Amino acid sequence: MAEALRVALAGLGTVGSGVIRVLEANRALIERRAGRAIEVVAVSARDRTKDRGVDISRFEWIDDTVALADVGADVVVELVGGADGPALALARATLGRGKAFVTANKAMLAHHGLELAEAAEKAGVPLKFEAAVAGGIPVIKGLREGAAANEIARVQGILNGTCNFILSKMEAEGRDFGDVLAEAQALGYAEADPSFDIDGVDAAHKLSILASLSFGTRPAFDDVAIRGIRQILAGDIAEAAALGYRIRLIGQAELGQGGLFQRVQPQLVPQDHPLAHVTGSTNAVVAEGNFVGRLLFQGAGAGDGPTASAVIADLIDIARGEAGPPFAMPVTALADAGPADTGARRGRFYLRFMVADRVGVLAEIAAAMRDAGVSIESLIQRGANPDGSALVAIVTHEAPESAIAAALERLRGSQSLVGEPMWMPILA
Repeated sequence: MAEALRVALAGLGTVGSGVIRVLEANRALIERRAGRAIEVVAVSARDRTKDRGVDISRFEWIDDTVALADVGADVVVELVGGADGPALALARATLGRGKAFVTANKAMLAHHGLELAEAAEKAGVPLKFEAAVAGGIPVIKGLREGAAANEIARVQGILNGTCNFILSKMEAEGRDFGDVLAEAQALGYAEADPSFDIDGVDAAHKLSILASLSFGTRPAFDDVAIRGIRQILAGDIAEAAALGYRIRLIGQAELGQGGLFQRVQPQLVPQDHPLAHVTGSTNAVVAEGNFVGRLLFQGAGAGDGPTASAVIADLIDIARGEAGPPFAMPVTALADAGPADTGARRGRFYLRFMVADRVGVLAEIAAAMRDAGVSIESLIQRGANPDGSALVAIVTHEAPESAIAAALERLRGSQSLVGEPMWMPILA
């Protein structure tokens, strides 16, 4: 049997410790599948004394994370996180020294993936990142390899477990966003500062990676339109259910003649769509190929076991000698598509207004919609709240997004509105 694959591991948090545990628990199986042993030889983290539930005394300890690139290892695994800083410095150093690199760092890939892919190709070494999107779900491998013969028409998915936990909890219990967010933080599903998750940035990082793999385009995180779930009310959840929909934070990308469309935004999802049935912290991705049809990838999107499993799957590929372009084709073949004009996109929309409960409000809203060229399919007003406001929910016929924006602009500053209106596409 070939010599063991020697691994240097940066980061000993939940996932890093999980990698060590999985390698130990499934050592014999992993060795059979990889064709040789996979052994951690060096580690680096911020605190050497912390009890992580695994024995790290047998590994060489490196205080300077970036120096892991220089130890006697064949591959470096980065689980530190962050778009820049030590993670990026370690990636550059590792690839620059001609060593394989494995990461779960979606932020770094979204911002610097093209640079790192060029470095990996120049050095002739693997750059792998299965764990960067959707935890233990093999969606990267599925798109890069399993669907390689297909032209992908679109990719869409639930890419953040924290948001999906909050929305499905609101749906099941009729509670408002702030209340459920506090519970999610108490349970450890949400960070003390949850902005990265609930404002859609985490999902946007992942979407930019999926879009590149799906369409053969350069990663373009800066072109992702992002809106999170802070504005969702229990009333929105109830109205969506009454209309036959469920609200989910959807990452969606399509490539057309007008450019690359990428968006993360809450949407109304029809109850017969597979993404409508994804609850809790589960992630799911739907891709549509021109010959393979609809593909659904679903499973645990985070956690030590699932994410560590994805990291080790990459290590097994490297141990077997399996490589290939990080983004499914050489960097020189990746297209620079440019962002699509979202205003030209047509669809049906849900709009919600909190309004003063008085005569003439509905007529004012209807007039703004009419003047913008938006046809109303249904309009519902729910009874007054204790503060004197009422909820008005509208579903439109098909219209361009630019018309929706124009209608909302006509209502800007109206004394009839209480707070900002909320609008969501209806997923087709």
